[in-house]
Amino acid sequence: MKNRDRPRFSVLVFTFALTLSLSAFAQPGKVYRIGMLETESARVNQANIEALLRGLREAGYVEGKNFVIDYRSADGRPEKFPDLAADLSRAKPDIVVTRGSPAALAAKATIQVPIVMAASADPIAAGIVKSLAHPGGNITGLTNFERDTAAKKMEILGELVPKGSRVGYMSNMANPANPPVWKQVERGARTAGLQPVLFDIRDAQAVTAALDEALKHRVAALYVPVEGATLGRLPDIVRFAAEHKLPAIYTSREGVDAGGLMSYGADYLYLYYRVAFYVDKILKGAKPGDLPIEQPSKVNFVINLKTARSLGIAIPRELLARADEVIQ
Repeated sequence: MKNRDRPRFSVLVFTFALTLSLSAFAQPGKVYRIGMLETESARVNQANIEALLRGLREAGYVEGKNFVIDYRSADGRPEKFPDLAADLSRAKPDIVVTRGSPAALAAKATIQVPIVMAASADPIAAGIVKSLAHPGGNITGLTNFERDTAAKKMEILGELVPKGSRVGYMSNMANPANPPVWKQVERGARTAGLQPVLFDIRDAQAVTAALDEALKHRVAALYVPVEGATLGRLPDIVRFAAEHKLPAIYTSREGVDAGGLMSYGADYLYLYYRVAFYVDKILKGAKPGDLPIEQPSKVNFVINLKTARSLGIAIPRELLARADEVIQ
């Protein structure tokens, strides 16, 4: 890359009948049930679902005959994951795909079949596995680089706002993977000469209060992890940043796709695409605990110049040169 270096809560259950021929499978004719335990609705998550299906097709599968996807969405309410995992377990899936540490932890506590993480900020710190190389048990998958890129995001924001500025960090600190990320945010802030302000958001409803607090603290920029509590509220966060002329950096391209200024982090489309590799291996007989957890080899830095112009922000030429993609 050029850079050096989602009133009363209701669970949405989406079941998709999707098919593929399993020409190399040990159980020809079996209809495999792939469970998905997700932070947001299938509509919001559509691009990632399509990336997973593309990976399966490229592995030799053909849609139309031999599997179903059983989708469970927490709709930005991570406290619902234990009930969702129990419900999914009763559906008797052959394998389960999760996004985020809360989903993976709930699945680990309830589901006995293989589990593939599409993303986890730090599965070791979260207590999901003890080792990336040898995860053991019934869990494997991918990390999303969040802890490793947190400081860099603060440094990028430091190139857009004056020294000493306050930067709001919106994160669910009940997620055990996130406190280590916050430490890296603080480290990056020190390097960039910024003052980090933590806004602890436990669910999507808390986002509104956090944005109100950001105004009271007079933050000059926002760092927004794209996770359960924020995914479904990305349009609201983007509108807030636009209204108050605040530069904001997001952890995935989903933030930029919603109209945000920048994203720096793992490519989630690639993560879901790679999930297909694990699903393929496991359905063909591999043990998940024997498959090392993959750390992405690439970080994507995306800048939306159209948003920058609407915010009245001049992006330094050096920052543009480091971007993997500049949206005009």
